[in-house]
Amino acid sequence: MGDLREPLRRVRAAFEGAGYTVGGVRELLGPVAGGALARDEIVPALRATRGGSPLELLTRLFWLQVPVDASALDAAGLDARDLVATGLAEPSGAEVRPLLHVEPLESVSGEGHAGYAVSDLKVRPGSGTVPADDHVVGTGGASGNLARLVVHRPVDNVLDLGTGCGVQAVHLHDRLRPGRITATDVNPRALELAAMSFELSGMDGVELLEGSLLEPVRGRRFDLIVSNPPFVVAPSGDRRFTYRESGMPGDDFCRRLVGAAPEMLEDGGYCQLLANWLHVEGVPWEERVGAWTAGCDAWIVQRDVQDPAEYAELWLRDSCEAGTPEYRARYDAWLDHFERQGVTGIGFGWITLRRSASPAVRIEELRQAVDQPVGAYVESIMDGFRNAEKFSTGCGSRVRAADGLVQEQVGAPGAEDPERIVLRQTARLRRAAGVGTVEAALAGVCDGSLPLDRLLDAIAQLTGMDAGQVRAHAGTVLPELIADGFFEVA
Repeated sequence: MGDLREPLRRVRAAFEGAGYTVGGVRELLGPVAGGALARDEIVPALRATRGGSPLELLTRLFWLQVPVDASALDAAGLDARDLVATGLAEPSGAEVRPLLHVEPLESVSGEGHAGYAVSDLKVRPGSGTVPADDHVVGTGGASGNLARLVVHRPVDNVLDLGTGCGVQAVHLHDRLRPGRITATDVNPRALELAAMSFELSGMDGVELLEGSLLEPVRGRRFDLIVSNPPFVVAPSGDRRFTYRESGMPGDDFCRRLVGAAPEMLEDGGYCQLLANWLHVEGVPWEERVGAWTAGCDAWIVQRDVQDPAEYAELWLRDSCEAGTPEYRARYDAWLDHFERQGVTGIGFGWITLRRSASPAVRIEELRQAVDQPVGAYVESIMDGFRNAEKFSTGCGSRVRAADGLVQEQVGAPGAEDPERIVLRQTARLRRAAGVGTVEAALAGVCDGSLPLDRLLDAIAQLTGMDAGQVRAHAGTVLPELIADGFFEVA
């Protein structure tokens, strides 16, 4: 890597000078071509980049993956020699063609340029080409979801486990206090491309280690572990893509990572990962996945579930195997595998762990859209679970209604009392909860300035209810509403 540093730095300067950023490309393409590109259709983007400016040339070469005229690069002030010397591109007659995909990254807040991710060229559906076993995938929906989930607090010591092209480490670089990022991967080619990503992103001192799971860093502790792991549950066989499949049976990779994380975390440290888990006939998925956790606060969220056929189709499309002669046999092998294991579905979701002496665990399904980035408020979500477990209405406790709550009432027109009262969050996780008169009244008046017992007594007087019953009711329902984020312990 040493002899590539200088040419890569010159390439970075050329990228930045041309405005080759997410914002620059978005403005260049406009909404129609940009929307088509998000669907992996490049024709509108090719039409929008025919002008020959430095930004248009770089977008065509490294994002759209089409050759560009060498003389046009020179005329635009872009030195093709550096692109060739770094292995990003190669000469082909009068043209320069891409050898790698280089995509700019936007910060998770959507404000500003984060860096660049270098990966293998995208294998497009219908091309008749299947990715190599050691293919290094670029950015995508999964990597974006994880980047938006990761806690925003500054950290000193970070592990990016299964770094791939290095996208998570690039996103985390601006949150690092004087300290170190360690990036590991079982694929040596991934580490080579991640090193290029880091150099193009202006990152120094990232430690790169080869190995599986936590073996390369055994005995060390971290403030933060992030992982977009090879979580795909695939049948064993002669074909395996290291970017998505671990080779371990079922969902064992994620289970082992969750189980091993506590000993690798500093006190209060976080481990955050994406995961797939099996729904096995006769066993609730919450019970299976909940058994993975120990020694940490845990927030396990299921965002989607697919049946075995949907799941097989998704990943056979991902590897561009749909339409190949082997497609039917491969599809059949996936279904056989799931049938033998008694699998009824496969869950998709995220797992957040925080090392704690007295763990609080929350396992749930969230299908609704949530505010992004989740990492901006994930700490308060975890705090809510912990506060709910030890909450009591006595001893001068105080609560406040969360920001952004609205109340909805359902009932016949003109009726004195509503049939149903709903509290709804307009921000963060956007939950809704049916509540009673006491909780609704409390949400309207509590701001943390008065002790809860005084507020409950006042509500009892106003409603004509027995004060003891009001307190007992609040003691029953408030912990769940605190855990769900409708109220906060002041």
